[in-house]
Amino acid sequence: MGDYPKALSSHENALAIRQSLPPNHPDLGASHNNIGLVYYKMGDYRKALLSHEKALTIKLQSLPSNHPDLAMSYNNIGAVYYKMGNYPEALSSHANALAIRQKSLPVNHSDLGGSYNNIGVVHENMNDYSKAHSFYERAVQIGLQSLPTNHPTLEQWRRNLERIKKKL
Repeated sequence: MGDYPKALSSHENALAIRQSLPPNHPDLGASHNNIGLVYYKMGDYRKALLSHEKALTIKLQSLPSNHPDLAMSYNNIGAVYYKMGNYPEALSSHANALAIRQKSLPVNHSDLGGSYNNIGVVHENMNDYSKAHSFYERAVQIGLQSLPTNHPTLEQWRRNLERIKKKL
């Protein structure tokens, strides 16, 4: 774990192989997404953002407007903007992810909970504790219906909710 240069090389090799596909093939988007994830883990947010934006551009051309992979791309872009401290862009990207997930997933799908939590995190960092509380609360409600009670993700969402309650 953590051998990011090797992971990056592998994903770049996969992208090179996939270059023979049509320019808007979803697999090209998947490769750019994977490269973006590695750059994100390496802390190179500028390159991560470029890769995720390229993935999104390809997916927008090749997938239906409510496809969950689009939501994943918006989510990843939101995570990068958050790490860069650009909270308005992070909020916008996470809101796009949430809107797609609301249309394409069951009402209590854990990915929806993830979107609510991510929006809550951004609001908390923008010092809008009331909005953060609302989004964290919804994330926990969904998590209680979609995840085991001891699931680490649900536990994190609960900690976020408890932390924000103390700030209100």
